[in-house]
Amino acid sequence: MKIFVTDKRKIFHYIGILFLICTTFFVAGKFDYSIIETIAGGKLVPIYNVDTAEPKIALTFDSAWGAEDIDSILATLQEEDVKATFFVLGQWAEKYPEVIKKMVQEGHDVANHSYSHPHIAALSYDEAKSEILKANETIEKISGKKNDLFRAPYGEYTDNVIMAANDLGLFTIQWDVDSLDWKNIGREAIVKRIVDRTKNGSIILMHNGTEDTAIALPDVIKKLKEKGFSFVKVSELIYREDYKIESTGKQSKN
Repeated sequence: MKIFVTDKRKIFHYIGILFLICTTFFVAGKFDYSIIETIAGGKLVPIYNVDTAEPKIALTFDSAWGAEDIDSILATLQEEDVKATFFVLGQWAEKYPEVIKKMVQEGHDVANHSYSHPHIAALSYDEAKSEILKANETIEKISGKKNDLFRAPYGEYTDNVIMAANDLGLFTIQWDVDSLDWKNIGREAIVKRIVDRTKNGSIILMHNGTEDTAIALPDVIKKLKEKGFSFVKVSELIYREDYKIESTGKQSKN
Protein backbone atom coordinates (compact mmCIF):
# COMPACT_ATOMS: atom_id res chain seq x y z
CA MET A 1 0.00 0.00 0.00
CA LYS A 2 1.46 3.38 -1.00
CA ILE A 3 0.85 6.64 0.81
CA PHE A 4 1.33 9.79 -1.23
CA VAL A 5 2.28 13.00 0.56
CA THR A 6 1.68 16.02 -1.61
CA ASP A 7 2.40 18.83 0.86
CA LYS A 8 4.37 17.99 4.00
CA ARG A 9 4.07 21.46 5.46
CA LYS A 10 0.26 21.32 5.30
CA ILE A 11 0.17 17.90 6.93
CA PHE A 12 2.42 19.00 9.82
CA HIS A 13 0.38 22.20 10.17
CA TYR A 14 -2.90 20.27 10.58
CA ILE A 15 -1.28 17.76 12.94
CA GLY A 16 -0.09 20.66 15.08
CA ILE A 17 -3.55 22.21 15.20
CA LEU A 18 -5.14 18.88 16.06
CA PHE A 19 -2.62 18.25 18.83
CA LEU A 20 -3.20 21.71 20.32
CA ILE A 21 -6.98 21.29 20.34
CA CYS A 22 -6.80 17.81 21.83
CA THR A 23 -4.42 18.99 24.55
CA THR A 24 -6.60 21.97 25.41
CA PHE A 25 -9.79 19.92 25.77
CA PHE A 26 -8.14 17.09 27.69
CA VAL A 27 -6.71 19.59 30.20
CA ALA A 28 -10.13 21.23 30.55
CA GLY A 29 -11.77 17.84 30.97
CA LYS A 30 -14.25 18.62 28.23
CA PHE A 31 -12.86 16.85 25.20
CA ASP A 32 -15.36 16.72 22.32
CA TYR A 33 -14.67 13.99 19.77
CA SER A 34 -16.88 15.72 17.22
CA ILE A 35 -14.17 18.38 16.82
CA ILE A 36 -11.78 15.77 15.46
CA GLU A 37 -14.48 14.59 13.09
CA THR A 38 -14.91 18.13 11.77
CA ILE A 39 -11.18 18.66 11.26
CA ALA A 40 -10.96 15.32 9.49
CA GLY A 41 -13.59 16.44 7.02
CA GLY A 42 -16.59 14.80 8.69
CA LYS A 43 -19.97 16.40 9.22
CA LEU A 44 -21.51 17.13 12.57
CA VAL A 45 -24.96 15.64 13.07
CA PRO A 46 -27.75 16.23 15.61
CA ILE A 47 -29.23 13.54 17.84
CA TYR A 48 -31.89 11.68 15.83
CA ASN A 49 -32.50 8.88 18.33
CA VAL A 50 -30.86 7.19 21.31
CA ASP A 51 -29.37 3.73 21.57
CA THR A 52 -31.12 2.06 24.51
CA ALA A 53 -32.35 -1.43 25.36
CA GLU A 54 -35.23 0.11 27.31
CA PRO A 55 -38.56 0.63 25.51
CA LYS A 56 -38.57 4.35 26.17
CA ILE A 57 -39.33 7.05 23.61
CA ALA A 58 -39.73 10.82 23.45
CA LEU A 59 -42.77 12.60 22.06
CA THR A 60 -41.96 16.08 20.75
CA PHE A 61 -44.00 18.95 19.35
CA ASP A 62 -42.75 21.92 17.33
CA SER A 63 -44.69 25.06 18.22
CA ALA A 64 -44.21 27.85 15.73
CA TRP A 65 -47.52 29.24 14.51
CA GLY A 66 -50.96 29.06 16.10
CA ALA A 67 -52.11 27.73 19.47
CA GLU A 68 -55.74 26.80 18.81
CA ASP A 69 -55.19 23.11 19.52
CA ILE A 70 -52.63 23.40 22.32
CA ASP A 71 -55.16 23.08 25.15
CA SER A 72 -56.47 19.84 23.64
CA ILE A 73 -52.93 18.46 23.25
CA LEU A 74 -52.03 19.35 26.82
CA ALA A 75 -55.29 17.87 28.11
CA THR A 76 -54.56 14.55 26.37
CA LEU A 77 -51.02 14.45 27.72
CA GLN A 78 -52.33 15.18 31.21
CA GLU A 79 -55.03 12.52 30.97
CA GLU A 80 -52.56 9.90 29.71
CA ASP A 81 -49.85 10.93 32.22
CA VAL A 82 -47.38 11.51 29.39
CA LYS A 83 -44.65 14.13 29.54
CA ALA A 84 -43.49 15.62 26.24
CA THR A 85 -40.95 18.07 24.87
CA PHE A 86 -42.16 21.24 23.16
CA PHE A 87 -39.69 23.00 20.86
CA VAL A 88 -41.03 26.55 20.71
CA LEU A 89 -40.07 29.69 18.84
CA GLY A 90 -38.98 32.65 20.92
CA GLN A 91 -41.64 34.69 19.12
CA TRP A 92 -44.27 32.01 19.86
CA ALA A 93 -43.30 32.07 23.52
CA GLU A 94 -43.71 35.85 23.60
CA LYS A 95 -47.14 35.55 22.01
CA TYR A 96 -48.36 32.75 24.31
CA PRO A 97 -46.52 33.17 27.63
CA GLU A 98 -49.33 31.61 29.66
CA VAL A 99 -49.15 28.47 27.52
CA ILE A 100 -45.41 28.25 28.19
CA LYS A 101 -46.01 28.53 31.92
CA LYS A 102 -48.71 25.86 31.75
CA MET A 103 -46.36 23.48 29.91
CA VAL A 104 -43.76 23.90 32.62
CA GLN A 105 -46.33 23.59 35.40
CA GLU A 106 -47.53 20.27 33.94
CA GLY A 107 -44.00 18.89 33.79
CA HIS A 108 -43.09 19.16 30.11
CA ASP A 109 -39.80 20.25 28.54
CA VAL A 110 -39.95 23.67 26.91
CA ALA A 111 -37.04 23.84 24.47
CA ASN A 112 -35.51 26.09 21.81
CA HIS A 113 -36.72 26.08 18.18
CA SER A 114 -34.96 29.36 17.27
CA TYR A 115 -36.36 32.84 17.76
CA SER A 116 -37.95 33.60 14.36
CA HIS A 117 -37.85 30.31 12.37
CA PRO A 118 -35.31 31.35 9.72
CA HIS A 119 -33.56 29.05 7.25
CA ILE A 120 -30.79 28.83 9.80
CA ALA A 121 -28.51 26.69 7.61
CA ALA A 122 -28.07 29.73 5.37
CA LEU A 123 -26.84 31.88 8.26
CA SER A 124 -23.27 32.44 9.36
CA TYR A 125 -22.01 30.98 12.64
CA ASP A 126 -22.48 34.33 14.41
CA GLU A 127 -25.96 34.86 12.97
CA ALA A 128 -27.07 31.34 13.93
CA LYS A 129 -25.65 31.76 17.42
CA SER A 130 -27.46 35.08 17.88
CA GLU A 131 -30.78 33.56 16.71
CA ILE A 132 -30.44 30.59 19.08
CA LEU A 133 -29.30 32.70 22.01
CA LYS A 134 -32.16 35.19 21.65
CA ALA A 135 -34.67 32.34 21.67
CA ASN A 136 -33.11 30.70 24.71
CA GLU A 137 -33.07 33.94 26.69
CA THR A 138 -36.71 34.62 25.77
CA ILE A 139 -37.93 31.11 26.63
CA GLU A 140 -36.01 30.92 29.90
CA LYS A 141 -37.28 34.34 30.99
CA ILE A 142 -40.90 33.29 30.44
CA SER A 143 -40.63 29.69 31.65
CA GLY A 144 -38.34 30.39 34.60
CA LYS A 145 -36.38 27.24 33.71
CA LYS A 146 -32.98 26.59 32.16
CA ASN A 147 -32.96 24.81 28.80
CA ASP A 148 -30.23 22.87 27.02
CA LEU A 149 -32.14 21.51 23.99
CA PHE A 150 -32.33 23.02 20.51
CA ARG A 151 -34.09 21.94 17.32
CA ALA A 152 -33.32 23.74 14.08
CA PRO A 153 -36.19 25.22 12.05
CA TYR A 154 -37.22 22.99 9.14
CA GLY A 155 -34.80 20.40 10.50
CA GLU A 156 -32.04 22.20 8.58
CA TYR A 157 -28.53 22.21 9.99
CA THR A 158 -24.88 22.70 9.13
CA ASP A 159 -21.68 22.38 11.13
CA ASN A 160 -22.02 26.11 11.89
CA VAL A 161 -25.50 25.63 13.34
CA ILE A 162 -24.53 22.66 15.52
CA MET A 163 -21.31 24.33 16.69
CA ALA A 164 -23.24 27.50 17.57
CA ALA A 165 -25.68 25.45 19.65
CA ASN A 166 -22.84 23.47 21.24
CA ASP A 167 -21.03 26.67 22.18
CA LEU A 168 -24.20 27.86 23.93
CA GLY A 169 -24.36 24.59 25.88
CA LEU A 170 -27.26 23.15 23.87
CA PHE A 171 -27.80 19.68 22.43
CA THR A 172 -29.14 19.76 18.86
CA ILE A 173 -32.12 17.41 18.57
CA GLN A 174 -33.61 16.00 15.36
CA TRP A 175 -36.04 13.05 15.09
CA ASP A 176 -36.23 9.59 13.57
CA VAL A 177 -40.05 9.36 13.38
CA ASP A 178 -41.81 12.06 11.37
CA SER A 179 -45.58 12.02 11.79
CA LEU A 180 -46.05 14.22 8.69
CA ASP A 181 -48.93 15.82 10.58
CA TRP A 182 -47.83 19.14 9.09
CA LYS A 183 -48.94 17.78 5.69
CA ASN A 184 -52.48 17.24 7.00
CA ILE A 185 -52.46 13.58 5.94
CA GLY A 186 -55.33 12.62 8.26
CA ARG A 187 -55.65 11.06 11.70
CA GLU A 188 -55.32 7.41 10.66
CA ALA A 189 -52.25 8.02 8.51
CA ILE A 190 -50.53 9.93 11.32
CA VAL A 191 -51.20 7.17 13.83
CA LYS A 192 -50.00 4.43 11.47
CA ARG A 193 -46.78 6.24 10.52
CA ILE A 194 -45.81 6.79 14.13
CA VAL A 195 -46.75 3.37 15.48
CA ASP A 196 -45.09 1.51 12.58
CA ARG A 197 -41.80 3.44 12.80
CA THR A 198 -41.23 3.86 16.52
CA LYS A 199 -38.54 1.80 18.24
CA ASN A 200 -36.57 1.94 21.48
CA GLY A 201 -34.98 5.38 21.82
CA SER A 202 -37.07 7.02 19.10
CA ILE A 203 -37.72 10.75 19.02
CA ILE A 204 -41.14 11.44 17.47
CA LEU A 205 -41.86 14.69 15.62
CA MET A 206 -45.34 16.23 15.81
CA HIS A 207 -46.61 19.80 15.55
CA ASN A 208 -49.36 21.81 17.10
CA GLY A 209 -51.38 24.10 14.86
CA THR A 210 -52.34 21.36 12.37
CA GLU A 211 -55.69 19.87 11.36
CA ASP A 212 -55.22 16.41 12.82
CA THR A 213 -52.49 16.30 15.49
CA ALA A 214 -54.75 16.86 18.47
CA ILE A 215 -57.30 14.27 17.34
CA ALA A 216 -54.63 11.71 16.42
CA LEU A 217 -52.71 12.06 19.67
CA PRO A 218 -54.92 9.87 21.93
CA ASP A 219 -54.63 6.92 19.53
CA VAL A 220 -50.88 7.46 19.09
CA ILE A 221 -50.32 7.27 22.83
CA LYS A 222 -52.70 4.36 23.36
CA LYS A 223 -51.19 2.20 20.61
CA LEU A 224 -47.59 2.93 21.63
CA LYS A 225 -48.40 2.04 25.23
CA GLU A 226 -49.96 -1.20 23.99
CA LYS A 227 -46.65 -2.00 22.29
CA GLY A 228 -44.90 -1.59 25.64
CA PHE A 229 -43.32 1.83 25.15
CA SER A 230 -42.98 4.34 27.96
CA PHE A 231 -42.78 8.08 27.32
CA VAL A 232 -39.99 10.29 28.64
CA LYS A 233 -38.91 13.83 27.87
CA VAL A 234 -35.97 14.38 25.54
CA SER A 235 -34.08 15.81 28.51
CA GLU A 236 -34.44 12.41 30.17
CA LEU A 237 -33.76 10.31 27.06
CA ILE A 238 -30.41 11.65 25.87
CA TYR A 239 -26.96 11.04 27.36
CA ARG A 240 -25.14 14.11 28.61
CA GLU A 241 -21.64 12.72 29.05
CA ASP A 242 -19.42 9.91 27.81
CA TYR A 243 -21.37 9.50 24.57
CA LYS A 244 -20.87 9.44 20.83
CA ILE A 245 -23.14 10.35 17.91
CA GLU A 246 -22.92 8.08 14.89
CA SER A 247 -23.15 9.39 11.32
CA THR A 248 -26.80 8.24 11.34
CA GLY A 249 -27.57 10.52 14.28
CA LYS A 250 -27.90 7.71 16.82
CA GLN A 251 -26.53 8.75 20.21
CA SER A 252 -24.96 5.99 22.27
CA LYS A 253 -22.73 5.54 25.30
CA ASN A 254 -19.00 5.24 24.71
